[in-house]
Amino acid sequence: MESFWLPVLILLSSLLTGLGIFFLGEERHFARTILNISAASIKLILVTFMWIGFFAGQSYEARWLILPGIDLVLSTDIFALVFLTLSSGLWFVTTLFAVGYLEETPNRSRFFGFFSLCVSSTMGIAMAGNLFTFLIFYEMLTLSTYPLVVHRGTDDSLKAGRTYLAYTLTGGSVLLVAIAWLQSLAGPVEFLAGGALQSSDISYSLLRIIFFLFIAALGVKSAIVPLHSWLPKAMVAPAPVSALLHAVAVVKAGAFGIVRVIHDVYGINLANELGVLKPLMVIATITIIYGSIQALLQDELKKRLAFSTVSQISYIILGVAIFGPIAMIGGVVHIVHQGLMKITLFFCAGNFAETLGVHKISELNGIGRRMP
Repeated sequence: MESFWLPVLILLSSLLTGLGIFFLGEERHFARTILNISAASIKLILVTFMWIGFFAGQSYEARWLILPGIDLVLSTDIFALVFLTLSSGLWFVTTLFAVGYLEETPNRSRFFGFFSLCVSSTMGIAMAGNLFTFLIFYEMLTLSTYPLVVHRGTDDSLKAGRTYLAYTLTGGSVLLVAIAWLQSLAGPVEFLAGGALQSSDISYSLLRIIFFLFIAALGVKSAIVPLHSWLPKAMVAPAPVSALLHAVAVVKAGAFGIVRVIHDVYGINLANELGVLKPLMVIATITIIYGSIQALLQDELKKRLAFSTVSQISYIILGVAIFGPIAMIGGVVHIVHQGLMKITLFFCAGNFAETLGVHKISELNGIGRRMP
């Protein structure tokens, strides 16, 4: 029973919390805080139990038949556990930060409701056992993060929200086409170590086209050039949202998806035979250089961090695209490192903005004395 229920409980711990928070009045600050922190703590405990079971040889899978040949599958492997741990751990600290950061702002129940739904979507992406499940939670992530981007309701935030939706919904549509096309050729595709398509007899030309459809779709959320423009614009959102977009959820979901496609759908050997890894390496390298240069040119602190994310996420993609196990490990480890580093930087930027009204690099002189 544990093998079925633990993935379900990990998903529900934030999903039910988000739905419950929507019904709390704005004045219910204490109840909302307790609910948020308790749910984040429970999720961490559940993920810890999953690690213990995993090392004890326990496998985890929850499966529901949706339509003939289409299953909703939650399962875990070591990569999923790493992503689950990162997301749940950073959700906990982001919740603590957001409770204080948004203490005097309106619409907190709406914010924390969608905040929890966003984390639920990320958990679903991490535990997705097939392409269909991945698509469902990937699109849930888009819909649950949009209200967070436009939370302040200003003209700038609404404009950024429209840009965000235009990019991510287009990417989601391309992802749907890629999945539908591939499954029409190969049947339901589950994530398998070594690649679900390793023994497929589909023509290489079709597999190449579908592969680059996947990269184009997932490249939106992972902010590869030239699909990155939504990310700097989305920095008008509150600092906890920026931290969520960069360190916990959205860009990580794109990078996570690319890793899954290369290793668990195509398989690294088939991808290498198709010749698709070298073009992906070139795209990642261009994005790294472009993002780094643009970051150095920014005076606005959050935009500098945004372009830094554009660059850093492509280091993950570059590591995965290099045909070698050490580079792959480096790319996956960087998912963790970049998340920890970037969430800390956005917390700092949020503190500077709220405490001193500092939003630019040029305003940081002497900030150690002004904010010891």
